[in-house]
Amino acid sequence: MGKLQAAVIFGGQSSEHIVSCMSAVNVIEHIDRTRYDVLLVGITEDGHWIKADSLEDVKNGTWRDKTVSALLLPDATKKCILLMDGDSVREVRVDVVFPVLHGLYGEDGTIQGLLELAKIPYVGCGVLSSAVSMDKLYTKIIVDDLGVRQAAYEAVYREQLGHMESVVERVEKHFSYPVFIKPSNAGSSRGVTKADDRQALEAGLSEAARHDRKILVEETIIGREIECAVFGGGLKEVVASGVGEILAAAEFYDFEAKYYNEESRTVTDPELPAGAAERVRQAAMDIFRAVDGYGLARVDFFVKDDGEVVFNEINTMPGFTAISMYPMLWEARGITKDQLVDMLMAHGMERYT
Repeated sequence: MGKLQAAVIFGGQSSEHIVSCMSAVNVIEHIDRTRYDVLLVGITEDGHWIKADSLEDVKNGTWRDKTVSALLLPDATKKCILLMDGDSVREVRVDVVFPVLHGLYGEDGTIQGLLELAKIPYVGCGVLSSAVSMDKLYTKIIVDDLGVRQAAYEAVYREQLGHMESVVERVEKHFSYPVFIKPSNAGSSRGVTKADDRQALEAGLSEAARHDRKILVEETIIGREIECAVFGGGLKEVVASGVGEILAAAEFYDFEAKYYNEESRTVTDPELPAGAAERVRQAAMDIFRAVDGYGLARVDFFVKDDGEVVFNEINTMPGFTAISMYPMLWEARGITKDQLVDMLMAHGMERYT
């Protein structure tokens, strides 16, 4: 039997473009080449789809200078990616796609919808679960019904900021400072700020509005930042890893602290108050099921000093970089990156069975 044809799609039009490329390198390096031929497709920040020739192209960024366009056809009878080089056109039939895309236009149900139209199996959550999990406001609405504790929040819309004073008054009536301001649809803590006073709140709202129309203002939770990896869904039992802790070098774990501050650290299996780790694991699986998750997700929490567990957010295509928690948590349970990537790809291929 011949090899299966896999495609790894990376980059994308979101603010997490660079992180996606970093994640893709780690995924590509751990695909079993005895089982899969791999087609590499990068999406530039302005939305151009390009065939990358090698892993080295992805590592050094030269894939953006390549000239072969790669188009994913929505025609379900073709199940292919079209490669176009001048007048030359070639169809590559694809068995499975690993969309290593973070944030908007990748983790929000858009590319998942295209893959559903094409009927090409793919790794990760489907259209609904990707969309609602990407949108922090709608995730909160779903989690409210589960009875899982989460930070209290106030929803603000970009168009309301023309009446900034009334928005600020509403927030101040609901919360005392400090508060956190977050775009509803942005990943890797892009656009997230902390406000200790009214002036900082106004600036934070304006910053969040640059990233999304919907904005969340949340109460500040004082606790340790704890994450849990989830795998499964469909015909597979949903299982959770152990837990990991973020030790942020900055005041909070923003984009710079995550990827560019070497003093930020992650620790697997930290010592937590009695029973807190198991409560995190159970809540992670409950939330994954509630959003109709499939494949993988990383679910983030705060654990307070008294052991109370507070849900923060769910990421349906979590980072897969060298410092990312999702693969680290499974490695702590004896599952190597090679095995994890193989599990995810095999599970993706089961989605239409």
